[in-house]
Amino acid sequence: MGAKLKRTDPILIYRIVVFALAAGYSLHQFITTDHSAFGWQFRYLTIWALTLNTVVAFLMLRLSLGWSRKTYNTLCSTAAVLNGFVLFMYWKLYLIDPSLVNGKDGPGPWYLEYYLHGLGPVLQMIDAFFFIGGAFARGRSILASLTLVVVGYIVWIEALVAPLNDSPVGKATRGLPYPFLNDMDQTERMGFYGTVVVTMLILFAAGWIIARLIDRLFPGLSGDAEA
Repeated sequence: MGAKLKRTDPILIYRIVVFALAAGYSLHQFITTDHSAFGWQFRYLTIWALTLNTVVAFLMLRLSLGWSRKTYNTLCSTAAVLNGFVLFMYWKLYLIDPSLVNGKDGPGPWYLEYYLHGLGPVLQMIDAFFFIGGAFARGRSILASLTLVVVGYIVWIEALVAPLNDSPVGKATRGLPYPFLNDMDQTERMGFYGTVVVTMLILFAAGWIIARLIDRLFPGLSGDAEA
C-alpha cells in the first residue's frame, strides 16, 4: 500500500467519504450554531472532536493521494482517544437522562446526533487502528497531546465560555456548555474533571492494547508510510 495508493483503492474511497462527511458536518455547525453565544459551536467538546476529525481526515486523504508520506500517528491516535471519550461520556449521560447533555430543548436532528456521537468518531477510529499503521506507537507524544486538549478545553469553558454566557442555567452556576456542569459547584466540577483525566488515560491504555493486538493478529493490514 503506502502513499502510492491507486485512485481506485478502497482506502482512498473510504477516506474521501470520511473527509466529505466531516467537512460537511463542520460546515453545518458553522451555519446552524447560535452565533449570539460566545464560543459558538466550539463551546462543546464534541465539536472539538469533530474539528480534529476533519483535520485528520484531510491529512489521511493527502496521504492516500500521494501528496504526503506523513501519517501523523500522534494526531490520529489523539483523535481516536478523544472520539472514544465523546462516545463514552455522551451515551453514558444520555442513558441516565438526555437532558444532562441536551438540556430542556432535547437532542438535535437525528442525523446530526448519530453522526457526532456515533458514526463520525467510529469512522476516524477505524482509520487510526486499521489503515494508518503504528497507531499509539508514540505514547508520550499522545499523552502530551491529550493533556493539551483536556486542559485547554477545561480552561476554555471555565475561564471564557462560562463568564461570557448566561445560559444554560443550573443549580450552582450558569454559562457552562453542558447543562449538568451548571448543577455542580466549583469543587464538584474539579472532581469531575479529575475523572475525565482518568477516563482519558484508561481509553489511551485501551487504545494502545487494541492497536498492538490488531498489529499482531493482522500483520500487514495497515501499511501507510511511517511518520
